[in-house]
Amino acid sequence: MNFKKILDKSNLGLTIVIVFGILVMVNFFSYNIFYRFDLTQNKDYSISGVSKKTVASLQDVVNIKAYFSSNLPAQYLNLKQEVGDILEEYASYAGGKVKIEFIDPKNDQATEQELYLAGIPQLQFNVLEKDKYQVVNGYMGLAIKYGDKHEAIPVVGDTRDLEYQLTSAIKKVTNNQVASIGFWQGNGAASMTNGAATIAQKLSEIYNVSAVDFSAEKKIPADLDGLIIMGAKEKFTDEELKAIDAFLINGGALAIFANGVNVEQGLKASKNDVGLNKILEAYGVKLNNNLVLDVNNGMASFSQGFVTFTTDYPYWPKVVKSGFDQNNAAVAKLESLVLPWASSVDVLVDRSKDLTVSYLAATTNRAAVVADNFNLSPQAQIKNGTAGKYNLAVSLVGKFTSAFANQASSAPGGKPGHLILVGDSDFASDGFLRNYPDNLLFFENVIDSVSLGDELITIRSKGVTERPIKEVSEAVKAGIRYANIFGLTVIVILFGLARYFLRRRTKLADRV
Repeated sequence: MNFKKILDKSNLGLTIVIVFGILVMVNFFSYNIFYRFDLTQNKDYSISGVSKKTVASLQDVVNIKAYFSSNLPAQYLNLKQEVGDILEEYASYAGGKVKIEFIDPKNDQATEQELYLAGIPQLQFNVLEKDKYQVVNGYMGLAIKYGDKHEAIPVVGDTRDLEYQLTSAIKKVTNNQVASIGFWQGNGAASMTNGAATIAQKLSEIYNVSAVDFSAEKKIPADLDGLIIMGAKEKFTDEELKAIDAFLINGGALAIFANGVNVEQGLKASKNDVGLNKILEAYGVKLNNNLVLDVNNGMASFSQGFVTFTTDYPYWPKVVKSGFDQNNAAVAKLESLVLPWASSVDVLVDRSKDLTVSYLAATTNRAAVVADNFNLSPQAQIKNGTAGKYNLAVSLVGKFTSAFANQASSAPGGKPGHLILVGDSDFASDGFLRNYPDNLLFFENVIDSVSLGDELITIRSKGVTERPIKEVSEAVKAGIRYANIFGLTVIVILFGLARYFLRRRTKLADRV
């Protein structure tokens, strides 16, 4: 009996040792083998294959210093942990080539000077302490260093686009050459400081961005990779058009965001012919001087006397998932895009047959266009029998035929170029982006597609902010509405009837 007790105790001890050993081994492997299960549609909580490939191919060590103050307000307490999780994932795929360090600057003057030179600002927060608000200083930024190159993410307010910023910064410090983007100045176009300041600032995070003042320099810089013409309102001269034409023919990337109709204060509309069609039609596309209305549209605010009201506005067509080219990485993962006072874009099939054409954004098949007698009232309706589908943005890739080529020869020449034509420029203006942040994703994606390819696009598109309900018919809408109103009542009644008949059957069976 005593021997049995001893044996039982020894078996129990052995079992405890085995279980403890298993736990130690599981903990060891879980620490050394990183894996995260992410069930979200766009894998929002794990880094993409592009980021993994970027850090896995590093030739030398990238040092990432995370500067987070210990006295941050309560709403930022979890941010440091979230940032740490993302950085650890980068390190796990880098094979020792990514080193991470968290630093609390405190009141160290040397560290604060270092942060100032790195472009990481000191922030001020209102913190409730001892029953009163106090202003405290703190930091929430990242510094990325590779050799003698360094980049900064000045403020990490949240982690929604942190992966894009990190991977972009790593690519920028590890690549020897950074793509150069130019903003066309003059002809009434939006400039980097007026009208396009937001997008210029965002593009400068990964590109060398500069102004192209053709009127002063009489040329487009030879080292420019991409050229943006946004919202021009004044006629282009033949000299300007020839320079733009030569840029595209010689393999440049040209992105034109143009308004076929100008809309001014008081909703006054006038056609806007700046002469770009002279070269565009030679390439196989045409910007129409019209305005597009769509039953699927954005919301706009209007003032009537002392009253301001917001309503659906047909002249602000809204492109949803079905309107984006699902075979083009620049737009495939986008959910929405609102284009205020947009013009339609035609593809001239006979002139673009040798090019790769992508219809980036299109209306629903219940849209319409107005080419004259513009009435921009919010009560505007699409007339019966005029509905159709219209292109709002297109992409063309290949060897283009010069608009100024010898008329005896229409064969394309030069190097393969890339042309983006969007029938609107207001969608990416500083003021409009505040209400429609997804428009910025579209703009950045199409510029990336002509300058960097598709790699970074897949990361940024994870940050969509809107998930619109798919377009359904009025009958389906009515069915859903009535199901919400009466559905629960009907279910309860059916459950009650089923229970009543089951109990009745049981009583009959008991009697028998």
